[in-house]
This record gives sequence, structure tokens and C-alpha cells, in this order.
Amino acid sequence: MIRLGQDGDRVTVVGGGIAGMICALELAPQPVVLITRAGLGQESSSQWAQGGIAACLGTDDSVALHLADTLAAGAGLCDPEVAETVLSGAPGAIAALEAHGVRFDRTPEGDFARGLEAAHSRKRILHVDGDGTGAGITRALSEAVRRCPSISVLTGAEVVRLVRRDGPMRGVLLNDGRLLSTSRVVLATGGLGGLYDASTNPVGNYGQGVMLAARAGAQLSDMEFVQFHPTALDAQGTPLGLISEAVRGEGAVLINAEGTRFMADTPGAELAPRDVVARAIAAQIARGSRVFLDARPALGAGFAKQFPGIARLCQAAGIDPAQQPIPVRPAAHYHMGGIHTDTNARTSLPGLWAIGECAATGLHGANRLASNSLLEAVVMGQRAAQDIAGQPAAGPSGASLSPVSLPPVADTAAVRRTVSENLGLLRDDKSLRAALAALLPLAQGTGASADPAIIGLAIATFALLREESRGAHARTDYPDPLPGSTSCRMTLDDIMAVAEQQTTHPLPRSA
Repeated sequence: MIRLGQDGDRVTVVGGGIAGMICALELAPQPVVLITRAGLGQESSSQWAQGGIAACLGTDDSVALHLADTLAAGAGLCDPEVAETVLSGAPGAIAALEAHGVRFDRTPEGDFARGLEAAHSRKRILHVDGDGTGAGITRALSEAVRRCPSISVLTGAEVVRLVRRDGPMRGVLLNDGRLLSTSRVVLATGGLGGLYDASTNPVGNYGQGVMLAARAGAQLSDMEFVQFHPTALDAQGTPLGLISEAVRGEGAVLINAEGTRFMADTPGAELAPRDVVARAIAAQIARGSRVFLDARPALGAGFAKQFPGIARLCQAAGIDPAQQPIPVRPAAHYHMGGIHTDTNARTSLPGLWAIGECAATGLHGANRLASNSLLEAVVMGQRAAQDIAGQPAAGPSGASLSPVSLPPVADTAAVRRTVSENLGLLRDDKSLRAALAALLPLAQGTGASADPAIIGLAIATFALLREESRGAHARTDYPDPLPGSTSCRMTLDDIMAVAEQQTTHPLPRSA
């Protein structure tokens, strides 16, 4: 039994992916309890990350160039100060990962082997075992966590509510009914792709961290921006396998069923920003064609050597990428919005930090630049740890926590259907209002759909208010971006109020 209230008020890290593990390790020797519903790195998107980690370490590269690429991909909604802070942290992040046992691929000369991905102007993507970066980093960090005496790992448990008293954090409620006392909580719970039928994320990830923070009263930011990866493997199975952008970086091209390379005249071609490529593929599928990623001319027989994990994935689906084009389709992949944080990962609530995909730092803006996510996870995990270490713990409250009702086990089925039909690659007023009408009563209720419905409702509400197309948010009724567009923040109370007003007395559309 972990007795947090009587044992020094340990920092509680919720989530066993890369962000959560690096934060726990960076806090050493301060006592930490790391809570994960599965084993370390399991059921996390970190484990499946293929492309790599972006880091401007080459002699031909700089933070300024990386920043320019990030801002361009973010379509005007990145926070430049935050972006520069995160990107500048790349050398320290890579050094920390290596210190914890990560072994990045290197050239025969001993330099980092750097790859190219979409919308990057330089080769700056570092890999582990070719296309096994996420698995390699997760494996090394898991071993480091197990060796670290200051970290207690609590597996098979899920945080279902945050507990506050008079403002600050006071504890977390687990799904088995245990109430653990703590004044410092770090959410590192990953994304929300599990709300979509077609997703590359673990099916159980519906945005739990965002839900926990929202229910506790934290501000959310830019929830409408869901990035769809252009090239998920179009085959049976859930979640869909991912065909890394790095394959296109090595020269693979997109073709339709007629064999036409339909991205050839687009600026950037196959390496255009992800939202552009995803919508181009979706347009081909909408007209009845299948889409394929053809790596035969660029890689041929060398495919399996360069991308061993993807080769195994294809072979399991009966495809030989050295001899056949790979069928692909867009799928929900990464959430740019989430819990609003500052440059130290602090949320709007005292005692609560958020890192990784559940956080909205301002780095990604409206459209994440490929492979910036792993860098953000490490840098912001480090910054959260530094911030927590620099302030005293509140300590035990001196009184027992009041009982907290245990919510029902979340059921995403009804929410997934609504989200998939109405909050996908292309949106409009009708689909967004249909989502509000279906999700609001679920979110207001106490049933098994309530927690995931809160996340779907937040996406729909933010999307309805953004009457423009920008980055990953595309509205067919507002196809152009608006000048001077800014980020949006709301609490759950704000979201509920807007959704209720829009479903009962909808405002007239903007001119």
C-alpha cells in the first residue's frame, strides 16, 4: 500500500509513457509515485512512435530554422516563445535520453543518423532502430524507472478523479476506490484518438487526462485541433497501423488506384504539412479510389532494412512493400489541444501540471510539425520536474479527505460513433451541431458515457466557435483562414454553457 499522505506527500505522476517517465526520473531523488493502468510504456502512443524525435543538432541546422518550420506548420497559432523554449531544449533532451540508456542510430562516422520528414527544411529527425524510436526510448526509460529507488510504480490502476480542497490539489481517486493524498499531480495521460473509429492510438485513450483536468476546473485550449495522420495502413484491425512519414521522407510517393501521383503539383508534394496531405488522400477516397504509398522506386528491396517494424506490419497484412504499393488512409493521430499550460507545464490550477499530448503548450499551434511531439514530451517533462523541485510541497492537509463517488467504467461506444461521423477531417455547421445535440446530454449525465462525452463535446464546441479553416481544423462552410485568429481557452463550465446555448438558442452565423 502506498501511503502518500503519511509518506512525505509524494509527487504523483499519472501516465507511464515517455513524458511521465522522464518527469519521474528527472525528479529523483525526490519521492514519486507513477500510476499507470498497464505496464510502463504499455497502452501509450509513445511505444508506437515510429518517425523519431526532432532535434536541431546538425551543423547545417539551427533553432531559428527549426522554429521557422514549426511556426509555418502551426498555421499561425503557435506560441513563438514556447516553441523557441522547447526547440532550444533539444540538446539537453537528447543528452538526458542517452544518459538513461537510449541508443540513437548513428552513421559509420559516429554522428547521429538524421532523417527528413514533412515540412522540415533540414534532416533533423533522430531514430532508434530505424523505425522503432518510440519503442526504443520507452524500453530504455522503463528500465531506468525500475532501477530508480525514488520512484514507486503503481500498475493496473487508473486515476478517475482529481480531488481538490479550497483550490489546491489534495488527492487522486483510483478506479479501485482508493483515495491517495497528494498536493502535486502531473498528468501525462496521452491523447484522445480512441474516440475515433479510424485511429493510430490505443483504443482506450479517449482523453482521460483532459477530462480529469476539466472536471477539476482547469482551462482547456484549442480542443478542435485533431491531427489526422495521412498514411495509416488501410487494413483490418484496431487501431490502424502507422506508415511513418519517414517513408515519404525517403522518397516514397502517393498514388491512386489508377497509378497517378496526385500530390506531384502540390507545394511540398508528399512532404507537405500533414493536414494538406491527409485531405488530399481523403478527397481521392471520397471519389471512390483507394490510395497507396509506393516505396518501390525509392527503397525497393532495401525497405525492410530501413523500416523493419513497418515491413513486419505490412507483411502481417499480406503486403510486401518491396514489391507492392502500401494501401493507406488518414486516421486520427495526435491532439494539438488539451490542458492549457505555461512554459513550466503548470496548468491553471495550483498543484497540477500537464505534459505530453494531454497538454496544450502552444508549441504545435493548429498543426503539429512531425516528430516535435517526442521532443516536447521530454523537454516539458524535464521542465515540469524542475518547476516542482523548486517549490515546497503543501504537505498533508491534516484532515482526512472526504469520500469521493466512484464513477462508472467509461464506455466510449456511443461517443465514438458521434465523434467519428461529425468531428473528422472535414466539418461544417450541421455536423458540429449534430455532435453538440448528441453529446451534451451524455456529458451532463452520470452514466458510463459521461467522461468521454465531455471530451467529444469540448472538441465540437471549440470547433463550432472557430468559424474558419486553419491547420487541422477544416470547415467546408468556412474554407478560408481569418486574419488575426487566436487560440481559445475555456473551462468545462464555459463549454457546457456554450453548448447548451447553441443547442437551445443558436446564435446567427457570422457574416
